[in-house]
Amino acid sequence: MWTEEAGATAEAQESGIRNKSSSFSQIPVVGVVTEDDEAQGVFKPMDLNRVIKLLEETDKDGLEEKQLKFVKKLVRCYQNGLPLRDLAQIFKILNLCAGKIKNQPHFIESAYDIIKLCGLPFLKKKVSDEITYAEDTANSIALLGDLMKIPSSELRIQICKCIVDFYHAEPPKKHIPGYQQASSSYKIQMAEVGGLAKTMVQSMTLLENQLVEKLWVLKVLQHLSTSEVNCTIMMKAQAASGICTHLNDPDPSGQLLFRSSEILWNLLEKSSKEEVIQQLSNLECLLALKEVFKNLFMRGFSHYDRQLRNDILVITTIIAQNPEAPMIECGFTKDLILFATFNEVKSQNLLVKGLKLSNSYEDFELKKLLFNVIVILCKDLPTVQLLIDGKVILALFTYVKKPEKQKIIDWSAAQYEELQLHAIATLSSVAPLLIEEYMSCQGNARVLAFLEWCESEDPFFSHGNSFHGTGGRGNKFAQMRYSLRLLRAMVYLEDETVNKDLCEKGTIQQMIGIFKNIISKPNEKEEAIVLEIQSDILLILSGLCENHIQRKEIFGTEGVDIVLHVMKTDPRKLQSGLGYNVLLFSTLDSIWCCILGCYPSEDYFLEKEGIFLLLDLLALNQKKFCNLILGIMVEFCDNPKTAAHVNAWQGKKDQTAASLLIKLWRKEEKELGVKRDKNRKIIDFENLPGLSAEDFVTLCIIHRYLDFKIQATHKQRELANKSWENFLARTSNAKTLKKAKRLQEKAIEASRHHKRPQNAIFHQTDIKGLNTTVPSGGVVTVESTPARLVGGPLADTDIALKKLPIRGGALQRVKAVKIVDTPKKSIPT
Repeated sequence: MWTEEAGATAEAQESGIRNKSSSFSQIPVVGVVTEDDEAQGVFKPMDLNRVIKLLEETDKDGLEEKQLKFVKKLVRCYQNGLPLRDLAQIFKILNLCAGKIKNQPHFIESAYDIIKLCGLPFLKKKVSDEITYAEDTANSIALLGDLMKIPSSELRIQICKCIVDFYHAEPPKKHIPGYQQASSSYKIQMAEVGGLAKTMVQSMTLLENQLVEKLWVLKVLQHLSTSEVNCTIMMKAQAASGICTHLNDPDPSGQLLFRSSEILWNLLEKSSKEEVIQQLSNLECLLALKEVFKNLFMRGFSHYDRQLRNDILVITTIIAQNPEAPMIECGFTKDLILFATFNEVKSQNLLVKGLKLSNSYEDFELKKLLFNVIVILCKDLPTVQLLIDGKVILALFTYVKKPEKQKIIDWSAAQYEELQLHAIATLSSVAPLLIEEYMSCQGNARVLAFLEWCESEDPFFSHGNSFHGTGGRGNKFAQMRYSLRLLRAMVYLEDETVNKDLCEKGTIQQMIGIFKNIISKPNEKEEAIVLEIQSDILLILSGLCENHIQRKEIFGTEGVDIVLHVMKTDPRKLQSGLGYNVLLFSTLDSIWCCILGCYPSEDYFLEKEGIFLLLDLLALNQKKFCNLILGIMVEFCDNPKTAAHVNAWQGKKDQTAASLLIKLWRKEEKELGVKRDKNRKIIDFENLPGLSAEDFVTLCIIHRYLDFKIQATHKQRELANKSWENFLARTSNAKTLKKAKRLQEKAIEASRHHKRPQNAIFHQTDIKGLNTTVPSGGVVTVESTPARLVGGPLADTDIALKKLPIRGGALQRVKAVKIVDTPKKSIPT
């Protein structure tokens, strides 16, 4: 019944006034809608506090019926929407109804009806209502998650439907004068603030055997996980592991797997990826993923199944990046290797028996994903044996050849090209771990032959559509690029078996030939790719020639020519960002490894004004190159012809090499912050705070350390020279030898005991007639050494040494060996 007092109270609430001294009682009201008023869309007041008080009462006859009647009246009042100002009290009424369900089941319907209202629009009277009632709204929405504990299927499903409706907001059925619908994202924001996602994740544990309710909760979590805030909340509630472990739960509809994978994707993308991976890196989760993937791989034939299969594989690949994930222990690694290679290498495993891949987009993507997961898995060294058993190297090498029509799968030309490049890129990661398998597959020969085709004029119209095919449209640059990367990876293992095999197959000459061919056919359109190819060629040559004079000689003048060609590049290109800097670094490295130490190559480099080019580069004053160039210059200075070239160089404004080096020294001092006084004397090597007198003495020694070191070196040299002069004097002058002999005998006599112990046996240690001044050691006599040990009459020649076996057993024991006082044939040891 409308009263003046109630009207005044409503007006006061609407204006936000809270006046305790007012004579009006503060009673929240809502409108009771009659048929006429409903047509006009006008709210009439209803005493919500009275409804709350009524629901709190107990132990009265006919009370339950009265309570249910008032709740139904409330539901009718709010059939067009819920005002934000009344939301807290409405949800208190909902909570009271929920508390009665256990003993009074009829209240399930009341709770159900109120929850259904929550899917209707939230209404605001003022623009500020969204802020004013934000806390009440957030707490009210959070209550929905708590109500999932009520063991009622209908109630749980209705809660989920209500939350899903947050994301599909509809306008009010009828316009209500004085009210506006809250913003479409308001409910979603309040759900985030209230932490609804946490309680919904926790409710999953209550639904172990209730498939329908579980699917609805997953649908809710799928919607909630579109928000970064909710994903973080869900991650902290262990949603990832909780959902993943139930991927294999029975579900004829297929929704469980689809929605679960979608949620896992969102968690990985929108929350802490590392934390989610950690949650999924346990045996239970990986076993679930393994079984799901196997089932979809072997039995999934629809477009939807194949897409889902690929999604599961991507999630698995992300988990595999964690070295602590038990991929091997759960058997997943072995299965993935099998699935990646069964098309190229025949297998009798029942998992792939009769299994074939089509050239559909999903199967093509699967093949690339399997190559990618191998690269991830090989980073875990225990995987190496499984890669060997799975013949991964052999499978990948089936793509390292001139393209031809496939017998197993009819890939399109574009698909095959992309798989070929992906396989070669995968080999660059796997082959260095499996050197023996690489060599047994004739890896070097295959790659070099493929490079010959890359360089040939055979017509080939590449598509260049993929990531690996970048820059390779209409040419073979992409194939050459990845083949050289593979060779570079193998060369830099510094395995002599691999490098020797490469050199014997003419790799050095072939690399120089490819480089010269590229130079002769400039390609500005694909300049960045060409520069990368040139850099890799020089790095391969450096790796092969380093510390091998014969290989440096093979590098020869042709190799020096390509180095000089790069050094003549316009310096302005170094700032282009296309890769000239990397190429120059590779070039300087090749000077170190391929030219220095080989005198003919050094002389040719000097003859072609290579030192001038080095000094020109040094004059560019680019710090990243200076140290390397100066190191090369120091090494070249061992060649007596270098000094003349250095002194003859002139830079801009007739700058000399000496002037350039002094300028670099000053720049280095400036960067180090070296201070000088007015006389240009360095003043801050010694000016250090907090030093004692003893510290200053030590500092002086440190300051003159090099002087003390040069002095010690001179003393050692003087002693060595004096010792050598004495030795020469003893061997060329008999008097000097006799004098030295007397001094030696005197020293020996002085070191002996003059008093002998009683009953002591004296053994003569001097050897009579011995003309030597060096101390003698123990003496042995060898009686009758067998001919098979001494090698016969040629034992004293170099020919006998060549007969010694490289491998074999130990020498046989000689029986007649004994120590004597007076030898028949003495050998000093």
